[in-house]
Amino acid sequence: MVLRPIRTRRQLAALLEEEEETLVVVFFGARWCSNCARVKPFLRTKSEQLRDVIFVEVDVDESEELARVAGITCMPTFHFYRCQEKVAEFSGTKREKLDHLIAQLK
Repeated sequence: MVLRPIRTRRQLAALLEEEEETLVVVFFGARWCSNCARVKPFLRTKSEQLRDVIFVEVDVDESEELARVAGITCMPTFHFYRCQEKVAEFSGTKREKLDHLIAQLK
C-alpha cells in the first residue's frame, strides 16, 4: 500500500475528522532526505500489515504551510493523531520506537 499524500491543512483536518476513531500516523519528510528514504519502506510495510491504522505522508517541500503550522524542524518527523488530537510525536528513524508508539497508541 502506498502512503496517502496530504498537501494542505484542510486535507489533513478532513481526514482526521473522517477517521476520528482511527490512529492516523503522519510522516513528514522530503524526497531529498536520505533518512526519510530509509524509513519509507518500513512505513509501507506497516501500512500493509496494520489495516486499522492510517499512514499518510506530507512532503514538506510541497506542503510548506502545513509543515510550518505543524512545527516541523527536522525530518523525518511523525505525528500521531486520534480523535482529531495529536497524541504523540517522534523524530528519527528508529523502527523499534515507531513500532512501540504505533502499538501503544492503536
